Amino acid sequence: MKKYQTIFICFTVIAFLFGCQSQNSKVAGNKNESEITVVASFLPMYEFTKQVAGDRANVQLMVSEGQDTHHYEPSAQDVAAVSQADVFVYSSEEMEYWVKSLLNTVENNNLVIARAADGLDEAKHENVHDEHDSTGTEQVKINGVADHYHTGDDIQLSAELTGNANYDHWHWYQQLDESEEWEAISEQSTDTLTMVAPDKSLNIRAVIYDDNHNKYAESEPVEINIDNHDNQVDTEHAEHNHFKKEAEINIKGLADHYHTGDVVTLEAEPNDSFNYNHWHWMMREDANQEWKAVPKQVTDHFEYKTTGKSFELKAVLYDDKHHIQAESNPVSVLIDDHEDQDPHIWLDPVLAQNQIKAIRDALIEADPGGEEIYEKNAESFMNELKDLDEEYQTTLKDAKNRVFVVQHQAFGHLAKRYNLEQVAIGGLSTEVEPSPSRIAEIGHLVEENNVPVIYYQQGASSSIAQTVASETGTDTAVLYDLEVLSDELLENNLGYIEAMRHNLKALQLSVH
Repeated sequence: MKKYQTIFICFTVIAFLFGCQSQNSKVAGNKNESEITVVASFLPMYEFTKQVAGDRANVQLMVSEGQDTHHYEPSAQDVAAVSQADVFVYSSEEMEYWVKSLLNTVENNNLVIARAADGLDEAKHENVHDEHDSTGTEQVKINGVADHYHTGDDIQLSAELTGNANYDHWHWYQQLDESEEWEAISEQSTDTLTMVAPDKSLNIRAVIYDDNHNKYAESEPVEINIDNHDNQVDTEHAEHNHFKKEAEINIKGLADHYHTGDVVTLEAEPNDSFNYNHWHWMMREDANQEWKAVPKQVTDHFEYKTTGKSFELKAVLYDDKHHIQAESNPVSVLIDDHEDQDPHIWLDPVLAQNQIKAIRDALIEADPGGEEIYEKNAESFMNELKDLDEEYQTTLKDAKNRVFVVQHQAFGHLAKRYNLEQVAIGGLSTEVEPSPSRIAEIGHLVEENNVPVIYYQQGASSSIAQTVASETGTDTAVLYDLEVLSDELLENNLGYIEAMRHNLKALQLSVH
């Protein structure tokens, strides 16, 4: 099939462009008996794994050319590939939201899972004694559990720590079945848990960590009992779980998430031609609330400054008598301030070294006979990363202006590493033309920070980016976040090191 041919060609091109030796040149009769198969989630994890594995493993990329990592949905072929692999490499649930559902589907008891972000925790633990490893003197209690929930209900729990400890680093874990491992629930890092009730009952527990990320105390598991009363789920719950009719209106410009204070800019696009232009945008925080019209949003364009809470949104088109003619399916506007857990770890050459170590250890676990090779390759690539870090340090250390402006904040780790300040034009979409008032707001930010350049991720600026640039008197330039294997990366033969050097050169347009 053409799909499989395209994937094969894509893997071949990537291997060439990223300077890695081919894994597929061996004929079947000469295949190394020790070769293992590794599936890597998205581009940085793929290249890091290739660098460590060398010729010892067959490494495959899951999220391939042009696909967005956040919005990716694993296919049946992906599930089959991971089920047959020896190792699966990903960064974190904060980055690859779909990993949990993928691994719940995979049938492979021998699969070695490398969560590369764990390398950071391991680095923090080096030479640190675990002084508070659940001594039992302090306890965590979970409050707010109802006797049962229906699928689609909002579950809201709180964790309470006894004693006088002043820690606030929480994680929540779920266990779908007592025979399964506990899994971290993504985007839940405070003493409050908010989630939508799933189809089946599950267990929940809360864990609090100290300042060195050592486990301090944890709760007893509590059961979340799902009882749909013989599957008679009401209309609101059915809607929340995506049992929806085909949308009459599409919503353009939605980002995977926003930060508090971002301006959400969207556009409603009807599937059919309507002779009406009477719009309302309806909002609710959760499925238990009534839809309410958003004030002053009465065109097919929506601009709204976020307040810190996620919400659902839909566009509704009315006729002249205020009868509904068409409406969109609800979309979720997710507010995620990362709670100090910016997922773009790989954009810091120092933190990337810790990810390399986590990948190296997983490959050794799956293939102990290749330990020497993996150790040597990992050390070689980490030396390249150390050189890259030195280039950034040397180039940026004497800069007077240390502010740079980006379309969407992905460079927090890099900014922190090199004492820079990242300013984000939050919510600016390259799909939807911003309003004059929004352009004026961006112009004020540009003037306030004396900004010569606005940076856009992944490739040449769109016409909308150019519009913003011309209206605000700035230039545009590219910073690669490496989330997507873009045409620009392929056309310019940019691997990780090359792309990061491009970023350094581009930053000098602002940071000088």
